Parts: sequence; structure tokens; C-alpha cells
Amino acid sequence: MTYRNPKLLKAVRDLVCQRCGADDGTVCAAHSNRLADGKGRGIKAADYRIAALCSRCHYEIDQGSTMSREERQDAWEAAHRDTIGVLFESGRLVVK
Repeated sequence: MTYRNPKLLKAVRDLVCQRCGADDGTVCAAHSNRLADGKGRGIKAADYRIAALCSRCHYEIDQGSTMSREERQDAWEAAHRDTIGVLFESGRLVVK
């Protein structure tokens, strides 16, 4: 069973895009597209493998043509690290 956490996904929607800084109301939890993270046909990766991305950056990383596959993966990983950091630092993500 894949980990799901609606509260975590909601908390991410309150952040700015962790790639471009956009605060335009389109930021969502963009899940990893890597098979190693549980991504499969019709299956999203676990909710802890997310990055706060605006719709433009989410599209560019998922399907864009301006970056190589490796560049897209690197961009997503950087946004993921920043997302988790912001969630912890702001107190939105607490480990009990």
C-alpha cells in the first residue's frame, strides 16, 4: 500500500513554488515520476515524495521539452528537498 496523507498535500498547496517562487494559486504537490519512488501506470508515488510546484513548473518537469530527462529529475529533486525543508522549518511537518 502506498503512503497517502491528505493533510500533507494540503500543506503543500499553501507554499510558493519551490522552483520559480510563483505564488499564483496553482501550486500543488507534484509527485515523483520515478519507478523507484513507487510510480507506476496509474499509480502515483508516495505522498512523502512530493515537491511544491506551480502548474507551469509541474508541466515543464513532467512533460516539458526544454530540459533533458536528467535535468527534469534534478529540478524535481531540488524542489522536493526545498519543499520538505520549508515544511519542517515552518512547523507544518512535525515528526512525533
